[in-house]
Amino acid sequence: MKQFEELKPEGGATRTASRPATIRSTTSRTSRSYAGGDGYTHFPQDDDDRVGDSCERGSEKEFEVGWDGDSDPMNPRSMSKLRRWSIVVVVSLSSLCVTCASSLYTSIYGQVVPEFHTSRLVATLGLSLFVMGLGCGPMVLAPLSEFYGRRPIYIYSYIFFVIWIIPCAVAQNIETILITRFLDGLSGAAFLSVAGGTMGDMFARHELSGPMMVYTASPFVGPEIGPLVGGFINQYTTWRWSFYVLIIWAAVQLAGIILLVPETYHPVLLRKKARQMRKETGNDAWHAPIERMNKSIAKTVLWSCIRPFQLLFFEPMCLNLCLLSAVLLGILYLFFGAFPLVFQGNHGFSLSHTGLTFLGIFVGMLAGIFTDPYWQRNYARLVREREAHGGEPGGSEPEFRLPPTIYGAILVPIGLFGFGWTTYSWVIPIIFSAIFGCGVILVYSGVFTFLVDCYPVYAASALAANSFARSSFAAAFPLFGVQMYHNLGYQWATTLLAFLALALAPFPYIFYRYGKRLRGSSRYASE
Repeated sequence: MKQFEELKPEGGATRTASRPATIRSTTSRTSRSYAGGDGYTHFPQDDDDRVGDSCERGSEKEFEVGWDGDSDPMNPRSMSKLRRWSIVVVVSLSSLCVTCASSLYTSIYGQVVPEFHTSRLVATLGLSLFVMGLGCGPMVLAPLSEFYGRRPIYIYSYIFFVIWIIPCAVAQNIETILITRFLDGLSGAAFLSVAGGTMGDMFARHELSGPMMVYTASPFVGPEIGPLVGGFINQYTTWRWSFYVLIIWAAVQLAGIILLVPETYHPVLLRKKARQMRKETGNDAWHAPIERMNKSIAKTVLWSCIRPFQLLFFEPMCLNLCLLSAVLLGILYLFFGAFPLVFQGNHGFSLSHTGLTFLGIFVGMLAGIFTDPYWQRNYARLVREREAHGGEPGGSEPEFRLPPTIYGAILVPIGLFGFGWTTYSWVIPIIFSAIFGCGVILVYSGVFTFLVDCYPVYAASALAANSFARSSFAAAFPLFGVQMYHNLGYQWATTLLAFLALALAPFPYIFYRYGKRLRGSSRYASE
């Protein structure tokens, strides 16, 4: 199954149209769900949500509003390429700002701890709570976009993202910072849960790889930029300027969202088109599919919170791949405490120079991103081989998405072992950190697409489960990282992390070989 499904009209006339691409589940009698075309939202439905009998549905179908092809003026895919790419840039930079805000905070410890007479561990809670907010937010914000569209979620969530930075900048105690950091992460989570769907709204399947590569990269390169920027700010001025800079940056992004990012969610735009047609024709029979959905917001949000945990508890493939993703992000966020120990304590680096050492991970991630065309060709080769062995034309298997994860899972422990046992130097650990960063990106690129293909009906829940697991580990690891490095030493602490990653490395290969058999006995996966 594809992550994004196009909205195709059934005919050339306006009065016949297709419903938004959905897939109905037959695996559960108690909860039928639909996967939205964005791969994030999902639509819980009960049997009593059906609209009338078959005759009534046929009559309503005649007056159901849809697109007159991709050239329809109200269809976001009819916008010029420049306009669509400007939206991609604004949304991606907004996501970058949110994730940068998570790690930029780590540069203020040296000033905040003595000023507020607190401990380093308590100060680290500001990082953990922000990341935990990023993990919890998608479960609420993603389903809300189904009802209200993407633009309101973007605007209001980013307004609150800017607002909650202000108390951090003027805080007079550590408690204020901790509380507002969690709320700030919760608000900014919209760009990690809703924005991916915007790409699918604006670009057809054959155009999607470029925009998705740009957007997908932004949440992962953002954390590396944070210490780089924060190191220079906090070395030469007060810690409050870290938040002043974030306020300025986020305010510019908010202006860009308001001015340049229109509504792109197809069901909401079709509702607007239906209203126009009713007004122009005087015929109230015209309607959009979303206007015939009898759904409760509370029930939709509730299922958005429950089903990710069902997948984690009952699906071994989802559990183990989410665990791999979570450990890698946990290690990445643990490095925000470990790098200062290694490079400041071992090599006498200044705060700003320590921030520059994160360029290794940054460059490694960019290198991993630029390998995407190779993995796309490899995926196409596997599809052709499947066809040659009697498979249906164009058909695929979810396991074909896992090769980059297999190789990434090998690179990660190599990078960690190398980093740990070369800390006597300052340049070699940075090189190995680049290998680690490349491996992380390759793991994520394969895991995300595999989860969407493997659980097409529950794609939103699978991604939400992954997001929650990643954020939980990223919140927890920094709380014990510094103590672990002090007690075990730089070499053995990093080696412990490498062995943890190595223990999880075989799972992508196991699922590549035996995933089809596991899917055959699964309650939720496609067969």
